[in-house]
Amino acid sequence: MNPSAEIDIDAPLEVVWGVMTDTARYGEWNPFVERADTADPAQVGNPIVLHVAWANGKKTRSPERITALEGPTTDPASGTTTALMSYAYEGLPSKLGLVRGVRHQRLTQRPGGPTSYATVEEFSGPLVKLAGPGRVADGFRRHAEGLKKRAESLAGQAVNPAE
Repeated sequence: MNPSAEIDIDAPLEVVWGVMTDTARYGEWNPFVERADTADPAQVGNPIVLHVAWANGKKTRSPERITALEGPTTDPASGTTTALMSYAYEGLPSKLGLVRGVRHQRLTQRPGGPTSYATVEEFSGPLVKLAGPGRVADGFRRHAEGLKKRAESLAGQAVNPAE
C-alpha cells in the first residue's frame, strides 16, 4: 500500500508552493509534520529531518533527503502550471533495506482552476507494514487539509489586503 492524499486548494499554485517550501513555518499550519529542519533555501541533495506528529499524539523524527524540487512551471501549450517536491527516507530501516520510501508532493493548476495537491509515499521493502501505511495516509490527509487552510488564508489576504 502506498499512502496518499489529494485535495483541491482555492489558491494560486505559487502561493501553495510558497507554503510548501517555507519549511521554517510548518509548525504554524502543519498538524502532521510539525517541523522540517533543512538548509534555507531547500535544495536537491539537502538532508531534511521531519518532526512527525501521529494522530495518537506520539512523535518521531524522520531523516530524509530532498530528491526533487521543481518550482512552478507553466506549459505554454496548455497553460497548466505544475510543481514537485520529493524526498527519500534515510533512516536505519532504509539503510538496512527493510523499509524504503520516497514521498512525492505534486501541484497542478489548470487555467482558472484550483490548485490540485496530491501526495504519495512509494514504499518498498519487507517491513513496509511495520512502517504503518495507514497512519501515514492519515498524516498525509491532515497535512493536505492544513496546507489547504493555510494557502487559502494567504490567498485571501492577498485579495483583500485591507482586511
